[in-house]
Amino acid sequence: MKNTTTLRIVADRNIPFIKDALAGIGTATYLPGDAITPDVMHDADILLTRTRTKCNSALLDASPCTFIGTATIGTDHIDLDYCRSKGIEVANAPGCNAPAVGQYVLAAIARNLKPGETFADKTLGIIGAGNVGSLVGRWARATGMKVLLNDPPKEEQGDDGNCYVSLDEIAEKCDVITIHTPLTTGGKHPTFHLVGKEFLSGLVRRPLLINSARGPVTDTVALKQAYTDGLVSALAIDCWEGEPDIDMELLAMAGIATPHIAGYSEEGKIRATSMVLDALALHLKNHYDMEITPEELKSSLPFAQSVPEFVNTDALGYDIDADTLRLKNVPADLIPSTFESLRNNYPLRPEPRQA
Repeated sequence: MKNTTTLRIVADRNIPFIKDALAGIGTATYLPGDAITPDVMHDADILLTRTRTKCNSALLDASPCTFIGTATIGTDHIDLDYCRSKGIEVANAPGCNAPAVGQYVLAAIARNLKPGETFADKTLGIIGAGNVGSLVGRWARATGMKVLLNDPPKEEQGDDGNCYVSLDEIAEKCDVITIHTPLTTGGKHPTFHLVGKEFLSGLVRRPLLINSARGPVTDTVALKQAYTDGLVSALAIDCWEGEPDIDMELLAMAGIATPHIAGYSEEGKIRATSMVLDALALHLKNHYDMEITPEELKSSLPFAQSVPEFVNTDALGYDIDADTLRLKNVPADLIPSTFESLRNNYPLRPEPRQA
């Protein structure tokens, strides 16, 4: 049985508020995500991470690690099958940044409205209706937008009160298309390059296309061609294939271009850290017989407001153009390092308040 003095924790140093939360809990090492190596993990019991650490056999085969907590919605950086085979518990933070992403999407739409147009003039297609997509849909309907949802896995699960449409219908009827799927490469409905040549060739209304999910859900080559051919009128790209070494041609094409920060609100980061600490406290109790409560671990976290049901689109509180200029003004040869720096040092913005 471990105690708090022998427990070894490795944590991504860019997880907000994590150092104060772990004070006095074993020995903690804080590193950049890409500096967490097999050597670092060789005697680590706990790993707290974000997307830049690839959690797989190469990292963990020689490690006694029993728990991975990722302060992110997605888990595509974690080999879940491997972790199951090794008995490593994995916890993530589903929906933690949904309001921030909703803020980003509405700001991108507002930025692309022509003089005299309103949100109510537009039809929004949402690909992926999980925690984030559902909130985006709710907020968009409140603006008067017509909303179409595509999510085959949720549709197959049965009646959840939503009416789903095909990707073909999204392509045919939508003025704005926003992506909110996880990145998956297997299973019945893989999302890798879901927005590719076949889908893009069917676009009818020259939509604004927004990707704030995962970069490889879109096929960069096909997306650039669709923009060149006029099938897409505008691009808002937050998540890129090959991050941080992103495609410079796509960067030039995108009217809105940001370094994977759509979900970077202060409240979202508090929620993410809180959800990981909830799971960690339970793991420490069940696996190591440590009497540490979630409340004790989270006592140093700031307060996060509740998620608004609706928001005022005239008071989103987000200058999306400023974030775009920060990335677009970076010289091409400095993009990889600066992309990461902009992301890791992003000044967390407040989420919009209840309308």
